[in-house]
Amino acid sequence: QVQLVESGGGSVQSGGSLRLSCAASVAGICMGWFRQSPGKEREGVATLSPGSSTRDIADSVKGRISISRDLGKQMLYLKISSLKSEDSGTYYCAARRWDGRCTLDSGYSSWGQGTQVTVSS
Repeated sequence: QVQLVESGGGSVQSGGSLRLSCAASVAGICMGWFRQSPGKEREGVATLSPGSSTRDIADSVKGRISISRDLGKQMLYLKISSLKSEDSGTYYCAARRWDGRCTLDSGYSSWGQGTQVTVSS
């Protein structure tokens, strides 16, 4: 089981930006970000393959996010700009074994505890 620890959440005003970080206990895995708001189903935000060659980004955040990773530090990052109230929620880091697939619907077996993001107007 991969251990994942998120950080970087907080409160930010609408239009601002935020950078989330996820530390993984192993390297060479597919990693991604998902989010969930109260009363809503969890939705995918973005995923990134181990070599950063493959990424999948949700339409709801396209053009506003940047996903990146530092393989040496086993870190995954997500920067969201032009934040909107609908971006509020708990953001989860997720991981799956690298088998060539690394998309939002690939199925993830490891999850972090989540970090809260609150966007206020």
